[in-house]
Amino acid sequence: MLAAAGQAFEELFSPPFRAVLLKCVGFTLVLLAGLIVALQLAFTYFVVWPDWIETTIQWLGGLAMVAASIFLIPPVTSLIAGLYLDDIAELVERNTFPADAPGRALPVGTSALLAVKFFFVVLAVNLIALFLLLIPGVNLIAFYVGNGYLLGREYFELAAMRHVSAKDAKRLRKANRLKVLLCGLVIAAVASVPILNLVTPLFATGFMVRMFKRMAAKAGLQSVPTRA
Repeated sequence: MLAAAGQAFEELFSPPFRAVLLKCVGFTLVLLAGLIVALQLAFTYFVVWPDWIETTIQWLGGLAMVAASIFLIPPVTSLIAGLYLDDIAELVERNTFPADAPGRALPVGTSALLAVKFFFVVLAVNLIALFLLLIPGVNLIAFYVGNGYLLGREYFELAAMRHVSAKDAKRLRKANRLKVLLCGLVIAAVASVPILNLVTPLFATGFMVRMFKRMAAKAGLQSVPTRA
């Protein structure tokens, strides 16, 4: 697992990935900035904070924005994954598994629907974790466990659905639920590191394509059936 993670990280900065990397990072920054502004406006107009919290936010405004960005990166990357996953996965499969049958891009509607669904689920988890910042330790547990499960599930199933039906993708994930969770925790760890978290969609996709290939081979899934 760690070897696959290392390989996925190394290839991020290779020539074939640079164009996708620049697009992902640029779109992530734009979407992240928009989310932070929207949340700030919502809190200003719809949430009444105690005076001491407002004073703390004013004093630590910059730090608060950094903290907010850390908690918002996972939902942002979950949305971007739906937009660029096929481009990234195709590069990984072509460069790393040239002898294997190539995967098939998800239908645009399916990809968009899954991305939006996961975006709101992951956003809810991270907003809860953000509110738990006032409880030392609890917020970190919520962040890593929540995102480890959700990001692991999302990226694995999206990578798998390029090769097998949605039903088979879910079945394979459940058969390897602990390993997928551990992979998700690795992705969540990358997503929690400022600057590095901008490459989360590329890293997670390359990582999960490799993990799917290993699990599929072990389970004897070789063909590419018609999608369910």
